[in-house]
Amino acid sequence: MNQVANKKEGALATVNFEADANQGSQNISQDDLALPFLKILGQLSPEVNQRDGKYVEGAVPGKIINTVTNALYDSINVVPCHYKRQYIEWQDRGTSSGAPVAIHEADSDIISQTTRGKDYKDRLPNGNYLDNTANHFVLILGKNPETALISMKSTQLKVSRKWNSMMMGLRMQGKNGLFTPPTYSHIYNLKTVQMSNDKGTWFGWDVSKVGPVTEKTIYDMAKNFAVSVGKGEVEAKHGADEAMPTNSTGNY
Repeated sequence: MNQVANKKEGALATVNFEADANQGSQNISQDDLALPFLKILGQLSPEVNQRDGKYVEGAVPGKIINTVTNALYDSINVVPCHYKRQYIEWQDRGTSSGAPVAIHEADSDIISQTTRGKDYKDRLPNGNYLDNTANHFVLILGKNPETALISMKSTQLKVSRKWNSMMMGLRMQGKNGLFTPPTYSHIYNLKTVQMSNDKGTWFGWDVSKVGPVTEKTIYDMAKNFAVSVGKGEVEAKHGADEAMPTNSTGNY
C-alpha cells in the first residue's frame, strides 16, 4: 500500500505546474475576488459560537481572524499600504440585508444631514445610520503574504488616528534632507487588548511599530497594492460581520 502511495506522490512530483501558471484564471478579475478583512472576535461573533454555522475551531473572543481563510491570530505583523475614511450607511439589525445601504466618501456632506439618535447613532432622515469608518488596507506578512482590510469605527477611531500619527510622524534622512517615507515603508504589529467604558467591555486594537521593511519583494508588493487601491481597482465588500465588531453588551 505504501509503495502505491509513494508511486502516486512521485508521479505528481513530475507534473510541471509552473508551465501552466495562471491557466484557468484568465477571466477572474478583481471584482471576482474577496478582499479579506482582519477583524477582532467578540462575545457575540458567530465564529466563537459552536452551534453557529460560521463557527471556527479555536476561535475565542479577543482573537484576530482573517474572514476569507479563517486563520486565527493572537498578533500579526502588517505593512500599511493605503488609508481611506468613509461614512458607511446601514439599516438597523433585523431589517438589514447584511450589506451597507450605501458608502459615502469622507468629503461628502452626508454627515450634515444627520441627527444624533437616542442610541447615539448619526441618523439620516430615512432612518438609516452612518458609521464613520477608517479603512486601513494592509499587507499581511508571513510565509505567503496577502492583502487585507482593517476597518475601525466608534471607539477604535482613536486607535486609527494614533496609527496614522505614528506613520505621519516618521522621518528619514535623504539626499535633500529629512522626508516622510511612504506608509508601506514600515512594519507594524497588531494585537488586541481589552477595553471598557460605562456600556461594557470589548476587545480593541493595539498597534505598535516594528521597524522598516527590509525585503524588496515585500516593499514592491505593498507598493503595488497601495497603487491599486488608490486607483480604485480594489473594492472592499463590507458586510455586517466585518463592519460591526461587538462586545458582550452589543455596545461598542
